[in-house]
Amino acid sequence: MTVMDLPRELITFLDVLPEPRILVDANYHILAANQAYGREFGGRGKLVGRTCYAVSHHYDRPCDQCGETCPLQTALKTGQPARVLHLHHTPRGEEHVDVELVPLPDDNGQTAYFIETFYPLSNKLVDRERGPGMVGRSSAYNAMLELINRAAPAMTPVLLLGESGTGKELAAQALHDLSARHGKPFVPVDCSGMTESLFESELFGYEKGAFTGATQRKIGLVEAAAGGTLFLDELGDIPLSLQVKLLRLLETGTFRRVGGVETLKADFRLVAATHRGVREMVEAGTFRRDLYYRISAFPIHLPALRERREDMPLLVESLLQRLAPGRSLRLSGAACERLAIYGFPGNIRELRNMLERAVLLCDGEVIGPEHLPLDLAPMPSAPAGREGEVVPLDEAEHRYVRWALDRLGGDKKALAGALGISERTLYRKLGAP
Repeated sequence: MTVMDLPRELITFLDVLPEPRILVDANYHILAANQAYGREFGGRGKLVGRTCYAVSHHYDRPCDQCGETCPLQTALKTGQPARVLHLHHTPRGEEHVDVELVPLPDDNGQTAYFIETFYPLSNKLVDRERGPGMVGRSSAYNAMLELINRAAPAMTPVLLLGESGTGKELAAQALHDLSARHGKPFVPVDCSGMTESLFESELFGYEKGAFTGATQRKIGLVEAAAGGTLFLDELGDIPLSLQVKLLRLLETGTFRRVGGVETLKADFRLVAATHRGVREMVEAGTFRRDLYYRISAFPIHLPALRERREDMPLLVESLLQRLAPGRSLRLSGAACERLAIYGFPGNIRELRNMLERAVLLCDGEVIGPEHLPLDLAPMPSAPAGREGEVVPLDEAEHRYVRWALDRLGGDKKALAGALGISERTLYRKLGAP
C-alpha cells in the first residue's frame, strides 16, 4: 500500500487526533503522519516514504540493529501492541518519548501495518520553578525513566531504591508529574530521625488541646496530600515501633488526628524511598515483613552516578544552569578529566556540591581543576592537549575516552564496563566528537 492507496477517511481520522501518530508498514516506511506528528517531530522535512527509524533516531538501519528495543519487531513476533521508551530527535534536540505501537491486520488476518502513537515526556518533567528536573541519556537512566513512566498512571505503591544522592525525590516528583494526580499536592516527608510523637503529629495532624502546646488544630501531611502523592523519604529509618502505624494507614486507608475521635479517609498515592537494603532489614527483623510487601509492589532502582557516567556532561550543564543562571559557565577539559576519574560516593548530590563550590571560586566563565576539591585524584598523562587549553565538553570527553582505550590496550568491552556504559554507547562516543 502507498499513500495514494490510503482511504481518505484514515488520513482525516489521524489528523483530528491530538497525539502525534504515524502509520507504518512492516518495512518501517511511514505511509501517513498526522499534523501533530509533523509539528512535534517532523520539522520541515518530508515524512511520507521515509523510514521511522531514520526520522526518529537518524539511524541508517532499524533501531533493533542499533542496540535499541524496536516495538515494531516486538509486535510482529507477538501480534500484540508494544510499548517502549525511546530517545527521539526533534526540532528541539533529543527528547524522551513514550511510543505505543498497535498492529493492524490486513484482510487475510496478517499483520501488515502499524499505528504508532507518541507521548513526549520532556514537557511533563520540566517545571519553571524547579528547573529542568531529571536529565539523562544513558541506558541506565532510560531504563529507570521507562519504569517511572510505566508506574506513574497507576495507584500502585512505588519503592525507589538507590544510594544516597541519586535523586530519589526528583524521581518521586517525576512519578507525580506523569500521573493523573499532577495537579494535586506532592508532599514529601523526611522519615529519618522521627520520634513516635512527632511521627504521628506530622503525619496525621492533631486536634486542639491534644497535648501541651496544641493551641489549635493542625492538618497532617497525609491530609495535606489529599488527591495527590505522599512521598516517604528514607522509609528504612522509621523505627520498628512506628511501622505498625504506617501499615495501618496503608491497609485501612483511614487515620485519626492525634487527640481526635473522628476517622478520616486518606486519599493519596504512596511513593517511598530508601538507601537501605530493606529486604535484608526484613530478614534481620528490623523492618516489618507485612509493611515491606505492602510498599514494594513496584521497586525501581536509581542508578548511581558511576553507573551513568555518560550523563555527566548533561548533569554538569543542568546543575550549572541552576546554580548560576546569570552566568555562562563551563568546565575546562582538565576539569572534566578530573571529574571523569572520580568515584562520586555521594553521587549527584556530591557533584552538585562540587559545582556549587566551583561557581563561588571561579571569577571567569571557565571552571578549571583549581576550582575543584583538592582530594580528587589527578589524571596522569592528561589527554586534553596543550597545557591550559580549554576545549568544549564533548571534545574533552571524546579525548578522554580515546586516552582510556589506549590505557586498556584497545579492550572496548573492558572500557565500557569501567566507564559504566554500554558498548553501543562507547562506539558512539569513539565516533565523536
